[in-house]
Amino acid sequence: MAAARRNAKVIIVGCGIAGIAAAEKLLRFGFADLLIVEATGRAGGRIHSTNFGKGIFEIGANWIHGPCMENAVFRVAKNHGLLDQTALLAENQLVVVEGRPSLGDSEFRLPGGQQLDEKMIESCESLYAEILQRSKAFFRSGEPLPKGIESIEGFVKAELVEALKNEPPEERAIKLAVMSEKLKLECSITGSHSMDDVDLRAFGEYHVLPGLDCTLPRGYQSLTDKMMNMVPLGCIMLNTPVVCIHWQLEPQKTDGNTRHYSVCVECEGGDKLYADHVLVTIPLGYLKKHHTMLFKPQLPAEKVRAVQKLGFCTNNKIFMEFEKPFWNPSCKLMELVWPDESPFKKRNEAFQAEWQRKMFGIQVLHPPERFGHVLCGWIAGKESEFMETLTESEVRQRMLELLRSFTGNPNIPAPKRMLISRWKSHPYTLGSYSYTALGSSGDDIDNLSQPLPTGQQRGVQPLQVMFAGEATHRQFYSTTHGALESGWREADRLIKHYSTSNSRHLSNSKL
Repeated sequence: MAAARRNAKVIIVGCGIAGIAAAEKLLRFGFADLLIVEATGRAGGRIHSTNFGKGIFEIGANWIHGPCMENAVFRVAKNHGLLDQTALLAENQLVVVEGRPSLGDSEFRLPGGQQLDEKMIESCESLYAEILQRSKAFFRSGEPLPKGIESIEGFVKAELVEALKNEPPEERAIKLAVMSEKLKLECSITGSHSMDDVDLRAFGEYHVLPGLDCTLPRGYQSLTDKMMNMVPLGCIMLNTPVVCIHWQLEPQKTDGNTRHYSVCVECEGGDKLYADHVLVTIPLGYLKKHHTMLFKPQLPAEKVRAVQKLGFCTNNKIFMEFEKPFWNPSCKLMELVWPDESPFKKRNEAFQAEWQRKMFGIQVLHPPERFGHVLCGWIAGKESEFMETLTESEVRQRMLELLRSFTGNPNIPAPKRMLISRWKSHPYTLGSYSYTALGSSGDDIDNLSQPLPTGQQRGVQPLQVMFAGEATHRQFYSTTHGALESGWREADRLIKHYSTSNSRHLSNSKL
């Protein structure tokens, strides 16, 4: 079977971490005829590090979520020597943060600069954490959902009615304003416009790994750069968008040789690349918009339903560099609480005039010796997508107004430089990452991951079109470790297919 592996032609569409992981593993296991086709001019996909201020900043993926030995990204980064000593501490690998990045000491502020009472904030955060934990129990237990409640936000609101029913009106109002801010934070973590869009039962599908979330000192892209060093340059085609994947080809279709292939990857400009197997690793956002034109014949109805039902939204960052700090040295995050907001108030759909209200907080990048004096605002959903349509000058002015308001300092100078991510506008991404939208489930993720053609058809080449990427991982969707594992999963599928024995399944092999 070694000769069969060498002769099998594999094309990987997309050079994000899923595609790189699959390519590297296939090459290690004897697949010599392999090609990665990438639409853009760089490898890494939604992992994108860049120089800004004094350091390296992440336009895309930011943290290793759950950095422990069960996390594939953590293992690979550790083996390449890309982590600092703090991330490698055994005790840090045991911390449970429930999927929420530890941003450090927070200040909860109101417009005008007033800081909220710490004890009141502690009680709000404790209550919110308890409610989220209870929301995951429906998936684990299989119990019926509360009548008329199907979303995370619906469940949170129902729980708040009971929990705050005896609170004095003024205290209840400010606690509801804090809960509104927490739901905005949850939108940025989940990657949704609203937690009303996130399915209550499916929310528990996501598997949280232990470990205090960490970053890579040399940038997240140092990881994909190391992995790309294992892929020969001749195996990569950059700046080559794919316009159509033709599968189930008739036997007479060839690449000019005597060899017959089942799949043809048609590229922009007319080039046609033939293969036995194509692994598609492109983001779900791109699939949602282009799947009808991208596959010929079109995807089966069950896979189309999965593409349509799963959620994919936008989460952006606004970096601002200042000449000197105007914030408290101990502050790591300013959380922005609007006292007139509440989860029970109807959303203003004409949000364009006040899009900045969707921002849950402004992070202080630490340490300043590494980053300089830099703040980062986080914003998700439709407001985030609208922000992308504005000029840098317009965003700068609105952010300056926000900072002056929530610090109570009208003399804060404008940032000297800004860096703004715009993932919705990226033509080959069209958003940030996936989530289990209302009405979807882990079954949809599994359906999305299944190769084509489905089932066993006599005389038909199996595994013609395969799928990887974060949106295809049932437990780790939305993460880099989910994307990496999905690439390994599909590589294992091909390795098993060309193995002499079905017992040689390598899905548990670890770098």
